[in-house]
Formats: sequence, structure tokens, C-alpha cells
Amino acid sequence: MTLVCKIQPTDEEAQHIDATLQAFADACAYIHATIPERIVNVMRMQAMLYYDVRGKFGLSSNLTQQAFRRVSGNRKTAKANGDTVTAFDPTSIQYDQRIFSFQARDWSVSLTLLQSRRHFRLFLGNYQRGKLKGAKPTSAQLCKHRDGSYAVHIQVKVPLPDPTPPRDVIGVNLGRTDIAHTSEGQRWDGGDIRRCRDRFSRLRGALQRKASKGTRSTRRRCRQLLDRLSGRGGVFP
Repeated sequence: MTLVCKIQPTDEEAQHIDATLQAFADACAYIHATIPERIVNVMRMQAMLYYDVRGKFGLSSNLTQQAFRRVSGNRKTAKANGDTVTAFDPTSIQYDQRIFSFQARDWSVSLTLLQSRRHFRLFLGNYQRGKLKGAKPTSAQLCKHRDGSYAVHIQVKVPLPDPTPPRDVIGVNLGRTDIAHTSEGQRWDGGDIRRCRDRFSRLRGALQRKASKGTRSTRRRCRQLLDRLSGRGGVFP
């Protein structure tokens, strides 16, 4: 489960966040432009460019690794969708337990930024407090939303309830000849519905032919009837 937790950084802190987001996006863009797009393996990408990226953009070791993971993940997703990676926006960074921590005693988080580690108070509702109480999250995402606000999307593990044993379950097969046929042998014939559908299908076909021919009044009347049949022009008698 992901909990969206707002933070309200000071102007100085916001500048640090923006600088980190921009450096991270620039690092991702540099990795993508430098390493051939066919390469998607994270370890291979890091072996090729890790020290260059870290020195060039001033990211911490883990943030540098997160940049390689972002590029790798975006490439895999684009390949699966038959698309290509075009750009990296300075809007989010994934954090793990080495660069993120949550403190329940004062409802705050600690995040590694470009130049230092900063603490931010979370502004939470009762629902979020209830889900975070007693939790020990180890991953989150620092995000800047479209309205310019900042939030930490914290991932928490929620235990699944024991499945309820099914009782009185039947299977229902839906079809055209029989509109429903249950696993217990009951069936409902679809003959009346099928005949009604076929009658209106023939009627629509006839009206469409007349709507393209005949006099102006005939065409207008046919279009009105087609609208009524489609439900746009009132109830058909």
C-alpha cells in the first residue's frame, strides 16, 4: 500500500529538493543518452557509467544507483509497450532504507538530498496515521506534484486477511442461445431477446437505407426514428 503524505518544506528546503530532483533527472537523461538503448540490465549499466554519473551530478551512491534503476525500468516498460523513452522529468525519486527513514514518534521522515540529509514533518490525516502506526516502512518516493506541492509516497506492507471459505457458489455461463446457464443445471432461454434484437436490427437497417434516399422529409423522419431507437431522442413506442 502507498500512502501519500504531504510535506511543507521551507523555501530553502524546497530549493534543495528541486535541485536534487533536477540532478536526478539530468543523471537519468545522461545515462539514457550515453548507454545504448538495447542495454537494460542495471548491473551492466552501472559497470559502464557509475563513477562518471556520480562525479558529474553530485548524487550520493544510492541516488546514483536509483538513477540507473529508473532508466532500466523505463526502458523495459517502453519496450514492453512498443514505445521509446523520450524524457525524464524532475518530479520524483525512489528511496530505499539506506536513504529514507520514518520516525513515528514525531511523524517525520529523513531523506538524503543532493547536499545533505534532511528531516521533514509529515502532515497526515487519521487514515494515514492509522496505517503508519506500528509500521516500519523501508521505501518511499519523493514527489513534486503538478500544483507545486511536495509529498512523500510511503510504501507500507499491509497483512492480507485470511481468505473466507466460499459457500453456496455456482458458476453461470452467459451466451446468446441461452442467456444464462448455471452449473446446477438451470437455464434461461434467450429466444425472446434474440428475436427482439434481430427485429430492431432489421428496423435500423431499413431506416438507415431510407435515411440516405427519398425525399427530404422522409430522410429527416428516418433520422429522428434512428435517434429514438438509439436512446438519444426519447422512448420508442
